Amino acid sequence: MDELVSVIMPSFNTGEYIAASVESVLAQTYPNWELLIVDDCSTDNTTEVICRYQDPRIILLKNKTNSGAALSRNYALREAKGRWIAFLDSDDTWEPKKLEKQLRFMQENGYAFTFTDYRICLNGVWMPYINTGPDVVNKRKMYNYCYFSTITVMYDRSVIGLIQIADMRKNNDYTMWLQAIEKSDAHRLPECLSYYIKHDDSITGGSKLRLVKWHYRLFRQALGKNPVTAAVLTANNLVHGVWKKLHYRQPVE
Repeated sequence: MDELVSVIMPSFNTGEYIAASVESVLAQTYPNWELLIVDDCSTDNTTEVICRYQDPRIILLKNKTNSGAALSRNYALREAKGRWIAFLDSDDTWEPKKLEKQLRFMQENGYAFTFTDYRICLNGVWMPYINTGPDVVNKRKMYNYCYFSTITVMYDRSVIGLIQIADMRKNNDYTMWLQAIEKSDAHRLPECLSYYIKHDDSITGGSKLRLVKWHYRLFRQALGKNPVTAAVLTANNLVHGVWKKLHYRQPVE
C-alpha cells in the first residue's frame, strides 16, 4: 500500500470546476499519488487555478495546440510514473478514501482492472440513484456496453501496459477500456466512491442521435471494424444501454 498511483486529468476551460476536483485528490487518505493535469490550451483561468496549489505531487502539463481529451490522456499516460493508473476529469470528484479502498481491493484480490460505483449530479441536482454495474465485466460485456464511468477506474499498468488511443473527441474513454479488457477482466468494487458532475456545457452533452453517431465512429474508425460490424455493435450497444438503466441503478437511501 505504498506504491505510486498516477491520476490522469485532462482539462479544457474548467476554471469554474477544477478546484473541487483537485481538492478531492488532495483529500485522499492514500498519500502516494501524482496528479498529472494536461491543460488543453484553456482560454479561461484554468491554469491560474491549478497554479494556486503548490503541492509537488501536482504536475501541470500543457498541450501546444488544442488536441482534445484523447490526446491529452495519451500525453499524461506517457508521462505517468506510477504502477497504478486512475482517472479523474476536471469537473468531477472522489470520496476521500477512493484510492485507498480501491488499491487495497485490487491488491488483496490480485485484480489488474477495477471500477467503483458512482453517482451523477446534473446541473446541480443529484440523481436519486447510484450507478452500479456487473460484478465482472469481461470482453463480451465490454463490447456490449461501457458499464462504468472513467472516473471510477483504476488499473495496474504492469499488466495492462501503456494505453494510447485514437484521436476521438467523444467515446475516447470507452476506447481505452476496450484496449484494457484485452489484458484483464474488469472487477467492480461495490461502493459509491466517485461523483460524476454533469452540466450543460459538459463535453458529454449533445443529442442522442449525435451520441449514436459517435458510437458508430468508435467501432468503425477507432477499432477499424467494417461498416456492417460497426453498425451491429452500435445497435447492440444501444440495447445494453437500456438494460443498464433498468438493472444497474440503486436508489439512494
